[in-house]
Amino acid sequence: MNPAPTVSFENTAIAFADKSDPELYKTYLLFAAMNNQSMVKMGGGLMKKALSWNLPVKFLIKKSIFEQFCGGETIQECKPTIERLGRSGIGTILDYSVEGESNEASFDHTVQEIIATIEMAVNSRHIPFSVFKVTGVADSALLAKAQTTQELTQDEKAAFGRVRARVKAICQRAFERGVRVFIDAEESWLQETIDQLCYEMMELYNQERPIVYNTYQLYRHDRLDVIKRDYERAKKLGYYLGGKLVRGAYMEKEGRVAQQQGYQNPINPTKQATDALYDEALKFCVEHVDRIAICAGTHNEQSSRLLMDLMAQHNLQPSDERIYFAQLLGMSDNLSYNLSHAGYNVAKYVPYGPVEAVMPYLLRRADENTAIAGQSSREFSLVKKEMGRRKRQRA
Repeated sequence: MNPAPTVSFENTAIAFADKSDPELYKTYLLFAAMNNQSMVKMGGGLMKKALSWNLPVKFLIKKSIFEQFCGGETIQECKPTIERLGRSGIGTILDYSVEGESNEASFDHTVQEIIATIEMAVNSRHIPFSVFKVTGVADSALLAKAQTTQELTQDEKAAFGRVRARVKAICQRAFERGVRVFIDAEESWLQETIDQLCYEMMELYNQERPIVYNTYQLYRHDRLDVIKRDYERAKKLGYYLGGKLVRGAYMEKEGRVAQQQGYQNPINPTKQATDALYDEALKFCVEHVDRIAICAGTHNEQSSRLLMDLMAQHNLQPSDERIYFAQLLGMSDNLSYNLSHAGYNVAKYVPYGPVEAVMPYLLRRADENTAIAGQSSREFSLVKKEMGRRKRQRA
């Protein structure tokens, strides 16, 4: 067993090395605002209203919260972010974050957009993965009905055939171009349908190496059992399992729907239970890394350290291509940059899309930073620490 490299997540000199003093100060002001929960709620509401009324606020949004959490409005606008992250050894996962579209034309457009990110990845050594949501290429009501015992109508069967064809078009292009692709997790009443599509794609395209990755939300109490089941299926059918491990994104919604419809809440009862399940999933995947490739999508320092230790215990090099760490752009730079500096594979999710269309994503990021215990304060304190370090250095 080789010891894990020494990494300090408190090293702000590395974490913010690519930020100039003015950029760092702008980040400081943004997180200072996000430390104020009432300001976040009021500001979010005002931004949505201003955009709906066509008031000239787009420039202000683009130069503040959008710039912090998004790469640009188009793939081309993301290029400076891709290059900047790449200079620090951090990969980019281009995430087309347009939400709320629900017609066949928009679904087909999204397919072409995801294929464009795959083509971009072929020509850039800084883009290790592409990603998409199935609800970006399918009607969510159709996905939900397909998960029930209800028979689909002929029109619905035809529509679902088009969904499968869209998912296959993306995964086939990824396979042909040698680019790994994440299929994001969604709400529990859609997830079994999404899982089935993932299994079909993995069986087709993961025979030689992991290309298609499913996503496991470990705040669901059954997900470790699902990972184990999927591993056995992959082993039996002779393909590689790709798994992105996250904690989860729909907790309040899941609880509300479970209560309304009278079934057991699929979410773990406590944060501690989720953390324990996430860490158990990391252990299982690393123990079976001969068949499973993983991306640990986490902002949790303890889980990140655990994965480093597990890699060392199993004599896996930090640069082992089967294991990645990932965080969102604009968050947890103390993890991303310090892990990359120590030689680990790291990527940032870089959302992009028109400002108006990615507003739901931006407001979730603001809420998340405010709601997660200490998240915004943690980010804010690290930025303040780096500003103080630079000031002392100049003195």
